[in-house]
Amino acid sequence: MPQQTPSDLSLIEHVLDTYAEVPGSLIAILQEVQETYGYLPMDVLELVAKRTGTPIATIMGVATFYAQFRLEPVGKYLIMLCQGTACHVNGSELISSAITDELGIEDGQTTPDGLFSLKHVACLGCCSLSPVMMINGTTYSSLTPDKAKKVLRSLAAEANEGGASA
Repeated sequence: MPQQTPSDLSLIEHVLDTYAEVPGSLIAILQEVQETYGYLPMDVLELVAKRTGTPIATIMGVATFYAQFRLEPVGKYLIMLCQGTACHVNGSELISSAITDELGIEDGQTTPDGLFSLKHVACLGCCSLSPVMMINGTTYSSLTPDKAKKVLRSLAAEANEGGASA
């Protein structure tokens, strides 16, 4: 795993000032950390451990137990591809293959340019629109492999026009 740049720990101080002493607040703190940094950086988790008095092993146990938490940075565009029953029956595997063909990444990976990350999810709750993917909160439904590739190409072009910085 490549070494990450040290995080700006001041960004999370207000959260720790508010919740460090509140019993049962670890998940809320981790949610705030991820909202702030986009993932859970190890140096921030170490600060959370120190400020809350919670062993780092406990924090890592929580962070790895819940699927909502990420321990690695994600791309500018997080593709969540539904793998629920309706999506599976209606071709989500074909959509996954199309994304892999287009971007060269598999589930859990990020493109080398940091633009796209792919995450297979159990269900997006849009069964009647299957197969479905969600990218940064926008739902793309009734997908075909070609439609999925078109969406990705459009986002890539948009990022290149406006600069790909996250």
